[in-house]
Amino acid sequence: MTLRIKAPTAEEFEGIVRTKHDFNTAAIRAALRVFVASQSGLKLWDFVSTRGRRRSKSASLLHSPNFRISLSLSGILLLHRLLYRFFSLLRENLLTKDARPFRRRNPRVSKLLISRLAPAIGASAAGFMLGVFPRNQLRVTVTIYGFTRALEFMYNKFDNELWFKRVPWWFGSWLIMPVSCGQLLHAFVFDRDCFPKAYGDFILNHTPNYVQKRPDDYPSHLAWPQTYEIVDGLATMAKLNYPPFVSPILFPDSKTLPNALSAIAPVVDPAHPAIKSLSCALLHPGDPSCLRTYITFFIQAFPRLARFFALVFAVFSLPNYQAFLKAPFAATNKLASSVLRMTAFITGAIGTSWGMICLFQQIFSRNLLPTQRFFLGGFIGGLWAFLERRSGRGQFLYTARMSIDSAWKVAVKRGWVRGVRDGDVWLFVASLAAINVVFDVDPAAVTSGIMRRGLEGLRGDSATIKSRTVRDAEADKGKKCRD
Repeated sequence: MTLRIKAPTAEEFEGIVRTKHDFNTAAIRAALRVFVASQSGLKLWDFVSTRGRRRSKSASLLHSPNFRISLSLSGILLLHRLLYRFFSLLRENLLTKDARPFRRRNPRVSKLLISRLAPAIGASAAGFMLGVFPRNQLRVTVTIYGFTRALEFMYNKFDNELWFKRVPWWFGSWLIMPVSCGQLLHAFVFDRDCFPKAYGDFILNHTPNYVQKRPDDYPSHLAWPQTYEIVDGLATMAKLNYPPFVSPILFPDSKTLPNALSAIAPVVDPAHPAIKSLSCALLHPGDPSCLRTYITFFIQAFPRLARFFALVFAVFSLPNYQAFLKAPFAATNKLASSVLRMTAFITGAIGTSWGMICLFQQIFSRNLLPTQRFFLGGFIGGLWAFLERRSGRGQFLYTARMSIDSAWKVAVKRGWVRGVRDGDVWLFVASLAAINVVFDVDPAAVTSGIMRRGLEGLRGDSATIKSRTVRDAEADKGKKCRD
């Protein structure tokens, strides 16, 4: 029985008999493949984005962003494989009887090096190669992605250990959305330079009746506020504590707008005289009813978003075409329900965030939370994520990543925090260490198949050494404790 436990498997035996030179060569080849693939992909992207036009200036090779990105990615792979193998072999050698004198002379160092998590934590130092990456938004995005993934897998680990067995039935990752939506809406109105533009364009393109477009019959020689100028008007109103609306139709000789809001005059001046608040006159000038405007938004926005998500979900379901062939009705019903839930979630979140501006004008005084009410409105709009609480974690984390990025930029812009040089690199290293540790302790907590394959690729053949080391360590647990 002891011999059977000690005997390695076929894969482990193949990994053991391979020489160090073979492993290093394989690691270098893998890093070169990543370098060539990433460099080719970036060159292709540059060609497509510039439509084949040559750039006027070309940076030197060492300062080329594409070269540095490829070097960073390939360097992370190479160093991670080498470091993981080094710490795995070091741990295995320190667990032998011949290393007992060293363990007695250096108990603290030995305790660290023979820890089960030593290879995972030590190999994470490869993340410092992210410092070669150009200092741009892409590097920040990579860091935030790794950070949120680490938090997600740690949450999964604690959930598997039944740490959250007493939480209410409604508790889950969907609660990320209210906070994220609140922060993003506040940044969208007051700090647009800290807000992801693509996200803002998506919201405005699917807001049919709250953002007034230029009428077709409006004279061409007269100015009309742009989309973002209307949003800036809301921010100015909040800073002025929401001035009352004076209709130029009823009082043509009176000054109806402060000078700071003159840009939105073409929208507000012809507004319905029954409207009482200036923000309502800006958002729905032709309809005095806020509730009717809110309902109209759902009627107009829901079909458009449903078509959009139907196309997106259909494309992503193509790899699972076999499920449609085996059970077409069940698969189609599942796809339709996913489209409807997501459409209701996004439509409700966008419409409620706009509608809360009108509601707060009715129930709040002018001086009560003039700017903070936008965060509260976004928070209430994000509660629509409850509809997708069982299958929308990916969307929730995507929004959370944008919110973290936006919140940090706002904090730096307003002087609330001081940026740390290469702080994103340190955060990436810590996140990589956390992911590695969770993958060693509870592999089932890493629920993403892509992440599992990525971690296995980062470790290379060292995983074989680690599995053998862990098995021997568990078999000799008593002896190691006495040492």
